[in-house]
Amino acid sequence: MPANSNGEKAIRPTIDVTVTCPDWEGAMPEAAPACSRAAAAALEAAVREAPDGAEISLLLTDDAMMRTLNRDYRGQDKATNVLSFALVEDAPQGQGEADAMLGDVVLAFETISREATEQGKSLSDHTAHMIVHGVLHLLGFDHETDDEAADMEALEKSILADLGIADPYQAAAQEMKQGAG
Repeated sequence: MPANSNGEKAIRPTIDVTVTCPDWEGAMPEAAPACSRAAAAALEAAVREAPDGAEISLLLTDDAMMRTLNRDYRGQDKATNVLSFALVEDAPQGQGEADAMLGDVVLAFETISREATEQGKSLSDHTAHMIVHGVLHLLGFDHETDDEAADMEALEKSILADLGIADPYQAAAQEMKQGAG
């Protein structure tokens, strides 16, 4: 087992995956371990020190539950692809808390599945991207300004590349060029 910065045995983060929508496992039989790998990769890449004992909860649900969460917590009465609920508000970027529950990342099956099809991506690749995106939000990253968006996007692309997933923004940029011509 690798050592942390203090030379002690590092405790791997705990990533709990709960599946409440059976469509996830029907479409992605390895959904839970794949999602766990994506979350761990994001955590490892974005946190400056090994987050010993850090915990993240992933919820793979459907659009109906996502719509309820989005309405209740964000005032938007519609489903969305991913929501992040950080338990540490205003966490500085890349500063993982040791032995801390970082928060929850919730993904909606129908929305993510539809987006993957529309964007010509595999469901597993798009899901990994949404998990990486959500975990980065838990760690304090955001995309409210152009600079924040560029930093977050670059980190997402790097993490996904390490997972063997192509740049998710490349296809979007090509689509925009084709649509403009």
